[in-house]
Amino acid sequence: MELYQLTATQALAKFKDGPVKVEEYARSLLARIEKRDDAVKAWAYINPEHVIQQAKWLDALPPERQGPLHGVAVAVKDIMYTRHMPTQHNSSIYEGDGPNVDAATVATLRQAGALILGKTTTTEFASTAVGPKTRNPHDATRTPGGSSSGSAAAVADFQAPIALGSQTGGSTIRPGSFNGIFAFKPTWNAVSREGVKIYSLNLDTVGFFARSVEDLQLLADVFALEDDTPTPDDFSIEGSKFALLKTAVWPQAGPGTVTALEAGAKLLRDHGAEVEEIELPPEFDKIPEWHGVILDTDARATFLPEYRLAKEKLASLLVDHVENSSKISRTAQLEAFDEVAALRPRIDAITGKYAAILTPSVVDEAPMGIESTGSPAFNKIWTALHVPVVNIPGFKGGNGMPIGLSLVAPRYHDRHLLAVSKAVGEIFQVKGGWQTQSLG
Repeated sequence: MELYQLTATQALAKFKDGPVKVEEYARSLLARIEKRDDAVKAWAYINPEHVIQQAKWLDALPPERQGPLHGVAVAVKDIMYTRHMPTQHNSSIYEGDGPNVDAATVATLRQAGALILGKTTTTEFASTAVGPKTRNPHDATRTPGGSSSGSAAAVADFQAPIALGSQTGGSTIRPGSFNGIFAFKPTWNAVSREGVKIYSLNLDTVGFFARSVEDLQLLADVFALEDDTPTPDDFSIEGSKFALLKTAVWPQAGPGTVTALEAGAKLLRDHGAEVEEIELPPEFDKIPEWHGVILDTDARATFLPEYRLAKEKLASLLVDHVENSSKISRTAQLEAFDEVAALRPRIDAITGKYAAILTPSVVDEAPMGIESTGSPAFNKIWTALHVPVVNIPGFKGGNGMPIGLSLVAPRYHDRHLLAVSKAVGEIFQVKGGWQTQSLG
C-alpha cells in the first residue's frame, strides 16, 4: 500500500510505530495530487511548500506534544476560514481573499495535530447553483456531487484521507454516495459553524468525508461528540432491528437506488437483523416544501451584504433569495420554522425504536456532466429535522457508478449511529457489489 492510500487511522499507526515520518507521508499525498489533479480538479487552493513546512514542524514535535490527529492530512471545504490560505467561496467577490483566522473546525483539527492540506472546491457559496470544475474520480464525465464537491472527490481519489464539508440540503451525503465513500452529517449544531460561511442558519451542518467509519469515529472524538448512553463499538447486526423508509419522495428514485435499497435490506436480514418497512405520518410529507421555505428565507438575510456589494457577481439563485423572488411571506416562513420544529421530537421517537433507519442517499448514481451536482431530494428531510446521517457505500448503479444508502438516528445519537454504521458498512462493502478501487 502506498502512503497516500492510508486511512487516517492507518496513518496514525504508522506515525506512532515510527517507520513513517509525516513529511514522507505528505510528499506521497502531494505526488498523488500532482498526478491526478488534471483529471479530478478537487482543489481550489493548495501550496505544496506550505504543506511540507507543516509536515516538518509536526515531525519535530516530541511525543508528549503530538495530538490525536498527529500528521493526518485534512482537506478543507473552501467556505471555511483557514489561516495562511485564501477562503474564496468559489465567488469572484472573494477571489484571493484570505482572513488570517481559522474556522472553529479548522482550529480544532489544527490543535489536534492535523496536517491542513488545502482548500477544496465548492459550488458558489455552497449553493445549489452550477457545479465547480471538479469531476467524479470514477468517471470524469460525471459530477462528484455538491456542494462539497472537491472534499468528496479528494477523499475518494486518495488525495486526502479525510475532508471537511457541509450540508444545507444534501451537500455531504449526496457526494459521499456519488463518490463511493463514507459521509457523516452529525446532529445539527453538534459541531461549531463559527468561521464557516452561512447559507441557512437553521439548516447548515458541518460534515465529514472518510474512507472508513473508524476515521469518522476518530473525528467524533476530536470534536467531542458524545451520546447520553454510550453504544458499544462492537455493535452486532444479528438480533437488531432496522426500519426501512422510502419517504414521500420515493417516486423520484431511479433503478439504481431501488435495487440498492432492496439489496441493503436483504443483506441486513441475511445477517440476522429484523427489517421493518415503515411510513412516516402524513405531516412529514411537507418537509421538503418547508425546507425550501427555510432555506430561501434564511438566505435572504445571509447574502444581503454580497448583494449590496456586488449584485452583478452573484449567481441568479442567490439574487433571487435576496429579492424574495418566490414571494414567501413571513407567515409562511414562521409556519415552516414551527412545523418542522414540532416534527423533530417526533422523528426522534420514531427512529429511537430501531438501531437506525435505512433510507436512500440519492436519486440514483451520479448524473452525466458537471453542470449540475445532482438532486438532494432524499437528503432535505433529514437536514431539516437536524438528525445525524451516515452514507454507507457498497452498491452500484446501471453504469457501474457507486450508490450508497443512508442510516439515520435520533438527534444527539451520533456515536450510536457511527457504531451501527461500522457494522453495516462492513457488510455492505463486502457484499453490496461496490468496492473502493485504486484510481488513475
